[in-house]
Amino acid sequence: MILLRRELGEALREERTAQGRSLREVSAAASVSLGYLSEIERGQKEASSELLTSVCGALGVPLSDVLSDVSLRVARAEAEAAGVPTLPVTPARRGVSASAA
Repeated sequence: MILLRRELGEALREERTAQGRSLREVSAAASVSLGYLSEIERGQKEASSELLTSVCGALGVPLSDVLSDVSLRVARAEAEAAGVPTLPVTPARRGVSASAA
């Protein structure tokens, strides 16, 4: 079963770690408790649109880029679940579309 919250959490965690930032640093910048952000990154909690906006702001990444990345992840997981071979997908980040990446 594909869980949107799991894919979203992985996308946020990957962006945070790619920036070399700690969970504590991003949670403070986003005004979100460290424990709650950790649960979101692990796919254990659903994040509201307000919280996602705050976390993306703390990461300096447009929410639309994160959601595009998550959409690609979900599409890839759906294809894999259906047994359809997929090509690697490069996430869209910072205003660069996946087709231009």
